[in-house]
Amino acid sequence: MQSSIRLVVATRDVCGEGALWHPAQNAIFWTDINRRLLHRYVPEREALDTWAFDQPVTAVTSTSDEDLLLVVLGGSIVLWSLRLEKIVRTLFTLPEWPTVRCNDARVAPNGTLWFGTMENNVRADGSTGEVGQWVGCLYSLAANAERHIWMTGFGIANTVAWSPDGTVMYFADTLRNCLYRATFDVERNQIADRVVFSEGFERGLPDGSAVDCDGYLWNCRYGGSCVVRFAPDGSVADVIETPVKNPTTCTFGANDRRTLYITSAGAVRDDDGGIEGALLALAVEIPGLPATPFLL
Repeated sequence: MQSSIRLVVATRDVCGEGALWHPAQNAIFWTDINRRLLHRYVPEREALDTWAFDQPVTAVTSTSDEDLLLVVLGGSIVLWSLRLEKIVRTLFTLPEWPTVRCNDARVAPNGTLWFGTMENNVRADGSTGEVGQWVGCLYSLAANAERHIWMTGFGIANTVAWSPDGTVMYFADTLRNCLYRATFDVERNQIADRVVFSEGFERGLPDGSAVDCDGYLWNCRYGGSCVVRFAPDGSVADVIETPVKNPTTCTFGANDRRTLYITSAGAVRDDDGGIEGALLALAVEIPGLPATPFLL
């Protein structure tokens, strides 16, 4: 698999994140948190577009309106029009911003957004600071602005993903080097019975994840130069080496969802051939689950 990983586009992101395959756009979207950017790449045209925001951009999801993206910023969550190229509605404002910021986010099988928060480590100049406070939370947010805090005390709340049948939710605390799983009630939009899914894996720290159709969790390991494919029972099924030190998150894309797109962080050198901070792609045999749009 390592030899199959290819460079898609060298955007030299400081912290590439939030990978989303958008079928209607036939494009991959992702962000650079530190440079406050949203990227879109259309593979068939090899076309890259980039938009700038006034806050760190931590994640992006599709919505039930094909013109609107849900964009997660450091201190707010907004609806952004692809046609108008501007914010058209603010759904959520984080009270603790700018001390605390939003982080990873994905949409549950019922169309609600689940996202994590963390101590804000993005400095005014775009550089990255240390995270030492356990102030992160796990939230859910519906289109009517109903929000709920489910858990507190995270160092870096990360990874939001679900099993193929929607009954299991995965999430992580990067600082604890721990992935969790919990039962998920789709009808009630509730989680319960949190248990440790994987803890102390020696290659890097858990960052963003995606789930394939067999229910295996593909977890990017920040600082570990790899993506780990965990079986539903938490055992390690495979370790995919990456040419980047800091793979950050991943999503399954292309029409058959057999392309794993991987974002990365750490574009600080000029002699790395443009690979660090780039968007990468890997052909896989098992297709991934499609992203659920946020239900407006």
